[in-house]
Amino acid sequence: MQKIVIVGATSAMAEHCARLWAAQGPVDFTLVVRDAHKATAIADDLRVRSPGGRVRVLVADFLTPAGIRAAVDQAAAGTPIDIALIAHGSLPDQKACETDLSACNEALQVNGVSPALFAEAFAGTMLAAGRGTLALIGSVAGDRGRKSNYAYGAAKGLVTRYAQGLQHRLAGSPIKVVLIKPGPTETPMTAHLAATGMRMAPVEDVARDIVAAVTAGAPVAYTPGKWRIIMMVIRHLPAFIFNKMNI
Repeated sequence: MQKIVIVGATSAMAEHCARLWAAQGPVDFTLVVRDAHKATAIADDLRVRSPGGRVRVLVADFLTPAGIRAAVDQAAAGTPIDIALIAHGSLPDQKACETDLSACNEALQVNGVSPALFAEAFAGTMLAAGRGTLALIGSVAGDRGRKSNYAYGAAKGLVTRYAQGLQHRLAGSPIKVVLIKPGPTETPMTAHLAATGMRMAPVEDVARDIVAAVTAGAPVAYTPGKWRIIMMVIRHLPAFIFNKMNI
C-alpha cells in the first residue's frame, strides 16, 4: 500500500489528486492541513473511495520551522513515505502587497518559504529511508516577475529554485523531485479571476497531469502543457518589449 502525504490537502488541486490516487487502489493517506474542520469532508470522501486504505488528518503550523518539522516527523512515522505532495498556497492581492508589508510578507511566507521548508524536511526523511518522490506545486507565475502578481510570482520563483537545488543535490539518489507549474486553474482560490472572463483549465485536468508527472518522476511539468511554450516566450522577451505589456 502506497503511503502518500499531502500538505495543504484542502486545496482543490490536492483533493482531486487524492481522488485519482485513491482510484488506483488502497492508499495510506496523511492529510496535513491547517483547518481540521475543512479536512473532515475530504477525509471521509477518501475513506469511501479507498475502502482498503487508511486516512488520517494531521493539523499543523505551516509558518514556523518547528511546526513544519513536527508535522513532517509525524507524517513520516512508521512506514516510509512513497509520495509527498506539497500543495498549499494562497493567491494574494498584488495591490495590497504593494501598500501593506504584512500582506506582502504573508504572501511570501505562505507561497514560498513554507513550501521550501516542507520540501527540505521531506527530502531529509526520504534520504534516510532511501526512497520517495517529492512533488511541489509551483506556478507559471514563478517564471518571470510581472507587475500583475509579482509578490506571488516571487514566492513561486523561490519554490522553483529550491526544487532545482534539491534535484541537483539528490541527483543519483533514489529520491525524485517533481516540480509542477500549473497555469490559471479553476479553483476556489481563482474564482475572482474567473469572474473577469480569464480562461482557466479545469482542476480535474490539472490534477491528472500532476498525478501523471509524479508517477513518471518528471523533473518539471507544466499543466496544461501549452504553458511550457507560452512561458518560454515570456521568459525570453526583451525588456523593451516586455515592459510595454500589461500583464
